[in-house]
Amino acid sequence: MATIVAQSHYIFGLRTGVRNNLCFFDEQTVVFPCGNNCVCYNTVQRCQRFIPGSEKSQGMRALAISGNRRYLAVSECGEKASITVFDLQHEQGRKRKVLTAGDVFVEDFVCMAFSPDSKYLIGQTGGPEWMLIFWLWEKQKVLATVKTSNPNNPVTQVSFNPYNNMQLCVSGTGVFKLFRYSEGALKQSSCPKVESINFLCHTWMTAERVIAGTDTGRLLVFESGDLRREINMAAKPVQGHSDRQLEMMKKIKYTDVDDGPAVSRVTAILSYSKGFACSTGPGSVCLFEKTEDSYRKSREIRIPPDPCCNELTPAECQEIDTMCISPAEETLAISTDRGQLYSISMFSTEMNKEEQLHFEFLSQSFHSKSITGLSVCIRKPLVATSSLDHSVRIWNYETKVLELYKEFQEEAYSVALHPTGLFMLVGFSDKLRLMNLLIDDICTFKEFTVRGCRECSFSHGGHMFAAVNGNIIHIYSVTSFENILNLKGHSGKVRAIEWSLDDSRLVSCGMDGAVYEWSTQTGKRGSESVLKSCSYTGVSFSSDCRTILAVGTDFTLKEIQDCQILRELPADDIAHTAVAVSRSGRVVFTGTTSGTIRAIKYPLPIQKEWVMYQAHCGPVSKMVITFDDQFLLTVSEDGCLSMWKIIDKEGRGLKSNKQLIHTEEILITKSDLEEKTQNMLELKMRLDELQMENEYQLRLKDVNYNEKLKELSDKFTQQIEALKTTQQVMKTEMEKQAREHQQKSAEVTMKHSKEVKDLESSYSQKLIVEHGRHQDLQCQYQRMQEDYEKQLKDAAESKSQAVEELTQVYESRLQDKTQLLAQCKEEAQQQISEFKEIIKQVEEDEERKIHDIQIKFEKKLHTEKETNTTLKGETGIMTQKFYSLQRQIDERCTDINQLKQERQRLLGLIRSLESDIEDLKRQISGHEKTNQDKDKTISGLKRKNQELEKLKFVLDFQLNEMKKQTEPQQDNINEKKERIHQLEEELVQMDKSNTQLKLITSDLKLKLRTRDKEMHKEMQKVKDLEMHLQRLRSDLHNCAGFIQEPKKLKDSMQMIYAQYVQTDGVENSSVDDEIQKTFRRQRDHLERTVASLKTRLAKSAEEHEKVYVKIMKENVTLITEINELRKELRLARTQVKEYKAQLTIFKKSNKSRPNSEEAAKKQLTHEDVN
Repeated sequence: MATIVAQSHYIFGLRTGVRNNLCFFDEQTVVFPCGNNCVCYNTVQRCQRFIPGSEKSQGMRALAISGNRRYLAVSECGEKASITVFDLQHEQGRKRKVLTAGDVFVEDFVCMAFSPDSKYLIGQTGGPEWMLIFWLWEKQKVLATVKTSNPNNPVTQVSFNPYNNMQLCVSGTGVFKLFRYSEGALKQSSCPKVESINFLCHTWMTAERVIAGTDTGRLLVFESGDLRREINMAAKPVQGHSDRQLEMMKKIKYTDVDDGPAVSRVTAILSYSKGFACSTGPGSVCLFEKTEDSYRKSREIRIPPDPCCNELTPAECQEIDTMCISPAEETLAISTDRGQLYSISMFSTEMNKEEQLHFEFLSQSFHSKSITGLSVCIRKPLVATSSLDHSVRIWNYETKVLELYKEFQEEAYSVALHPTGLFMLVGFSDKLRLMNLLIDDICTFKEFTVRGCRECSFSHGGHMFAAVNGNIIHIYSVTSFENILNLKGHSGKVRAIEWSLDDSRLVSCGMDGAVYEWSTQTGKRGSESVLKSCSYTGVSFSSDCRTILAVGTDFTLKEIQDCQILRELPADDIAHTAVAVSRSGRVVFTGTTSGTIRAIKYPLPIQKEWVMYQAHCGPVSKMVITFDDQFLLTVSEDGCLSMWKIIDKEGRGLKSNKQLIHTEEILITKSDLEEKTQNMLELKMRLDELQMENEYQLRLKDVNYNEKLKELSDKFTQQIEALKTTQQVMKTEMEKQAREHQQKSAEVTMKHSKEVKDLESSYSQKLIVEHGRHQDLQCQYQRMQEDYEKQLKDAAESKSQAVEELTQVYESRLQDKTQLLAQCKEEAQQQISEFKEIIKQVEEDEERKIHDIQIKFEKKLHTEKETNTTLKGETGIMTQKFYSLQRQIDERCTDINQLKQERQRLLGLIRSLESDIEDLKRQISGHEKTNQDKDKTISGLKRKNQELEKLKFVLDFQLNEMKKQTEPQQDNINEKKERIHQLEEELVQMDKSNTQLKLITSDLKLKLRTRDKEMHKEMQKVKDLEMHLQRLRSDLHNCAGFIQEPKKLKDSMQMIYAQYVQTDGVENSSVDDEIQKTFRRQRDHLERTVASLKTRLAKSAEEHEKVYVKIMKENVTLITEINELRKELRLARTQVKEYKAQLTIFKKSNKSRPNSEEAAKKQLTHEDVN
């Protein structure tokens, strides 16, 4: 086995989707799930200990802590769902018991709860069975099971009554039931009608009262299982709760298409001694206090806004999953649906009753989605992570603190830290950005056009970096930001890259099954290994960079050297996803799709030998070993960052050859520094001003207080004098009262002594009389006692004689009776034997009869039960029929009353109609005269009808012409739209071409200017050299005259040497200065040209914008014309429809009038016949 061991050190993250995923172990320690572990986090010491999950676990579903805070129950799903109970008081969380549902197949346990005395445990299984199982967990014994719901109504929470071990509560969608355990079964005690209510949570307030929260934001109070009332949630709006959050909520509502209406759901509720706390919507918790009859809303606590958060997903709109309170009720902690932990001191809620309260992070902010990138640096103990939650975070693995984090508008796909720890690369969907790590921010200062960069990495020297774009690897220079090389060869996406220690080579692997080793100087492939059946996911150099280690989807770890696979280490049915090699070369770590980590010794063994650790609940996406070989860092799709300490079996850390010294430099911008210094100066000035003000105010207060002291002293002296006078008056009154009291007491004592003497004399006489009577009674008592003693002696003698006589008589009788008894015993034995046989026969007969009677009565019972059930059904039906018949009778009665009223009304109508008939008969006689006039009007209307038909024909013709006119106009509109689109495309192309041409011209001009300057310099140098040569020739000619005089010749030659040779050195130095000056001039000139080019670019952009605005205005005018034409069309169509409707009305009226005239004529003829 491997001699190197990885020990869990620290973990950042929270596992969401686990019911009750936060609970207090003691006042300072909380327990929450992270990855495939349960973490016990001490908030004061900031240390963690871990309880690992089971090996074959497919994920945690729920947590539950016992009432005595000693045991933790963890629900896990796998091949068979189970609940594991751990002892938290043990250092490593010793496993106590594993509970299952027995022979019944269960997929998972949705929620759990311990009894108040921690002896029993209940677990609610998932759908479609929804069984509630009741355990005596220490003996692993299932005491009872019951079905709590149907497949369509899921259960969300189960709990014990804290005042009764045998009473349970179950709530969910359309479910609110109370159960009681008695006689070995769970019996339902109440079931209110709540089919339409979706319960999300509940809590026990008293032995009979339960408060439940719903998905519509209601708080319902149940007493003994019956719905009693609803708690009013309305309260005054909080000052800090501005319109900003409402706008954010609306934005989130519109962005999330699948979500329903934005309703404040009560997702968590918790009771404590003063009342209860519940979530009242996203990011808010309300505290309710007890009153005489119900509960009153006292405080609201909110999750604070995050300054680094994206606009679309503010921290304030997180939904609260779980709430818990410490045993002493000092701190309240919550967990959210985005994997964050918050807490607040309950003492602050009582103190600051006017201010708006906000939660604080329990430890620090975590990632809420899958982590895509991981990187470490050399000079600092920093780790960078990127995630799909749009954030990039910088962690310190020594202090275990989140140093920096920032959220962006887009998802971050990859991240790479510079070896100095001062810069960082982040890959987004559109660009690759190089950023500065400042003291309190992450700022972009260079962008590269690398789209969808899933992998990026700095070289160990920090002078180059590699970025992946699909199947191409781009290598850039960090100093000049130029694209040095483009490594092309992969046919599939590149999944991993790594630099060698000397940065001369780079290894890459991809989905195409290829592992390539590249030369970073020439861009050529040094070696390659292609295996198309495997898509590689991770690659790494060995510690000596001679071999390559790669993992992929073929379940093996491969060691490759010189285009050949040296070794293959087969794994189980779990694929490797990432690989990391220690700098010492003693161990290789791999991550798997199940979230486990394997430590394999190096060189690789032949057999399957490794140490496996439970780490994450999702596939391991990245893993890195720090440069000092002290820590292994792993990230996963579950959003957790896990830190492992690398030690040997003796518990010592690995010794590295190079000792790294971590630096403490921090980047800060000049503007920030100036702002901070300015703030410091302003604060100092403000401090001085405040000190002066305070001193002045203190002096004023001293003066005021001295005056007040004088006034108070005068007042108190006056009051003291007044009190002294009153005291003297009170003393004189007291002396008078004391004298009066003494006189009264003397009189009372005299009276009392007289009364006592009188009573003593009277009672002494009575005592003498009673004493005489007592002596007489004693004499009588002695006489009576002597008489009774004599009588007793006589009676005793007579009794002894009678007893002797009776004993003789009874002894004789006894002998006779004993003989009779012996005979009777013999007869009795015979009778008993006979009686036993008779009893046996009778019992057999009676058993047969009882069996027959039992069968008869069971049949009768069965038939009676069936008849009873049928009768119950019939009675139910009959009651329904009875109620329906009663309703029908009532309806019939109402109908009868209505009919009677209608009958009376109709009789009145008949009478009125009869009178109308008589009037009509009179009118008919008058209408005969007007018929002739109507015939004339009918003929006129027929003429008008003909004219209208002609008008209709004309209108139809006009309509057709209008349609013919509008069709070409629509064609013209479509053509103009296409033309506008073409013009826009041409504009864009023109912009691009213009910018390119301008850049080319500017480059050419710069080159021409530099060439001209160089030519001028060269010409000047030539002229200077010619002048020097002429002077030298003249001086040499002068020296030639001193050929015959050696001294003068020597002096003149020395003069020439001193003049020309030494000046050359000076000239060289002056030339160097001139070169530097010219370089500075060129640099200034180039900067000016760059500035002018920028201004030209800005002007050209403004001109293009103006052209674009003109085109947009033309588009707007065309669109307005199109809309006006459409309105005219609609008006014409409505007019045509109106004309058609008028025509049809006229036709109907013309048809109906002759028919009515014919009917009137027929009635007249009929009356004439009668």
